[in-house]
Amino acid sequence: MSQPQTDRARPSIMASFCVLIALYVPLVAGATSLGLAHVPYHVSPKLLRVANGIIAPDGFNRSAVLVNGQHPGPLITGKKGSTFRLNVENGLTDPTMQRSTSIHWHGFFQKGTNYADGPVGVNQCPISPQNSFLYEFEVKDQAGTFWYHSHFSTQYCDGLRGPLVVYDDKDPHRHLYDVDDENTIITLTEWWHTPSPSILDIPVAHTTLINGKGRANNGPAVPLSVVNVERFKRYRMRLISIACEANFMFSIDHHSFLVIEADSQNIRPYYADKIQIFAGQRYSFVLFANQRVDNYRIRALPNKGMGDLPLNFNGGINSAILRYKGAKEVEPKSSEKHYGKLLEESELRPLLIDARAPGAPYPGGADVNINLDISVDFVALRFLINNVSYFSPAVPVLLQILSGAKTAQELMPAGSVYTLPRNKVIEVTIPGGAPEGPHPFHLHGHSFSVVKSAGANAKSNYRNPVRRDVVSIGDLGSNVTIRFVTDNPGPWLLHCHIDFHLEFGLAIVFAEDSAHTNATVQPPDDWRALCPTYDALPPSATNVTIVPNVD
Repeated sequence: MSQPQTDRARPSIMASFCVLIALYVPLVAGATSLGLAHVPYHVSPKLLRVANGIIAPDGFNRSAVLVNGQHPGPLITGKKGSTFRLNVENGLTDPTMQRSTSIHWHGFFQKGTNYADGPVGVNQCPISPQNSFLYEFEVKDQAGTFWYHSHFSTQYCDGLRGPLVVYDDKDPHRHLYDVDDENTIITLTEWWHTPSPSILDIPVAHTTLINGKGRANNGPAVPLSVVNVERFKRYRMRLISIACEANFMFSIDHHSFLVIEADSQNIRPYYADKIQIFAGQRYSFVLFANQRVDNYRIRALPNKGMGDLPLNFNGGINSAILRYKGAKEVEPKSSEKHYGKLLEESELRPLLIDARAPGAPYPGGADVNINLDISVDFVALRFLINNVSYFSPAVPVLLQILSGAKTAQELMPAGSVYTLPRNKVIEVTIPGGAPEGPHPFHLHGHSFSVVKSAGANAKSNYRNPVRRDVVSIGDLGSNVTIRFVTDNPGPWLLHCHIDFHLEFGLAIVFAEDSAHTNATVQPPDDWRALCPTYDALPPSATNVTIVPNVD
């Protein structure tokens, strides 16, 4: 269920926005005297080694899937126009988790490099243990906040995930902030003490982690993550949900946000006090450090509070610390702002000259209109879309297309592949209210216009809807509608980003312009070697040992 949203006793949105802008304007003129922070254009890591290691982010030891020995994985950065060359080396050995792997570079369109998108069964076979694969792709026209994560079974829930930022020398929002670096990234996730393959019933997390640290309920008072700021500077905070299941209500005591990005898409500056962020989503917001020098609570309240993850902040759970330079290194005593402006997706507007949604400005005004009804088979414990549950095929959909299969009837998995024609407007509607929701849906290979957001009273917007790549389909009464253009040949996954739901069938594949995929997508020989190498593995190399749940 979605969290209650209360705006009682809040000031008018326009008045609050004007006050915030008024505080920003004097600093724009004085940016030079403050000293603009250097934007780091690091060279992307050439090697990402995926291996198992023992970590204790909340004081409880467990084996995890780490990238270069850490969780979350290292920040990867580049510039708009960069070519990324990322060699993923698989050193996994722990049989309680998946030992093969793959990585999805979340939010990148991968035009012409569909084979580098990452989802096992759609774009590639897994990278086998003690093997490696070089992901190489160009980022021509994209910039903003992204992330990377495993796209094999529920492996990213065990730790294979990290932030990725593409900086833009001509960022249109650059005048609004002074600092944008590795210290202004905030990642949110839940954490389990049990390996994900052994979570056989409804997942109930133990801990919320912010930047890889958190406290378990009734657990040790381990150090929390600290975000350091200096008074009167403006910070571009990049908020990334790397969660597997939960959505979070995010806020920082005594501070408001000027939101400027949603899922790597620039938006018109938007005032908010709280952000409900779903798995896979990203937001950038400007935080003006205009409060007195002190410590302030950063809050990330999960939507599910069963079992070991209560819906409170007692003892510092579900939180981190915003610390002003000069403040004592102590726990915050700040109070939560219970009332304030909650970010409403339907109110976000793109920072574009022409922000119209593709197609005609009325329901069904696209070239292809698809409705996706979600249901549950409670006997088989599978999710279904239009009465079909998605099973990852042994032969990746891309390989099937490159081998000659073209139509939906020829492509596996049967009933889950939708073939789409070239250069057409596609409208997808997904009614809300499915069990275990709200479900955040992510489309690979594209951003889309959200012409109708979640909410029973939501209105359609064809003139200037927000564009993004993950959208919550909401609760009962919602009928979320998105549109995109088929300008990127290849198979692209559309799936719920609650990773356990994807594992249990909540996905489909759009096979886009199959007739021309061969001419556009030409995988390297190393990609073609992934399947025979994986298929040759003995069962002992791929079997997973189920362990008892840890309480």
